[in-house]
Amino acid sequence: MKDNILTIFYDGHCPLCTLEMQKLKHYDSKNLIVLEDLHQENFTMLFPEIDNDKAMKILHGQYQGKTLLALDVTHRAWTLVGRGAFVVPLKLPIIKQLAHAGYLLLAKYRHPISNCLYERFGIGINTCDKGTCYDK
Repeated sequence: MKDNILTIFYDGHCPLCTLEMQKLKHYDSKNLIVLEDLHQENFTMLFPEIDNDKAMKILHGQYQGKTLLALDVTHRAWTLVGRGAFVVPLKLPIIKQLAHAGYLLLAKYRHPISNCLYERFGIGINTCDKGTCYDK
């Protein structure tokens, strides 16, 4: 059964990242996803195989002994929780390339983007009360 578990290493200080992880867990009735916050104490000791700096730049996951990156993590996660139909296009050749480029841009600027979306539209999880927001 452990082979079917997806471990996602995410930025717990990012409002949109945290929201997506909460949504995933809401649909994860079979407990197939384990969430690991990159900011937790002793992260490097607990997961020496995950480069924290790289994982802060691009979403990392582990599934069936393999490391998944970026939208491959997203696709696997939503498929495991029975919502794969929403992410099927992420595997189509041209869409995959465009989506990956968009993902890299979003990942790079996720904090200012998610803070703006939260402040203006209430989208995301407010992590500012934890002292994690910043202005640039």
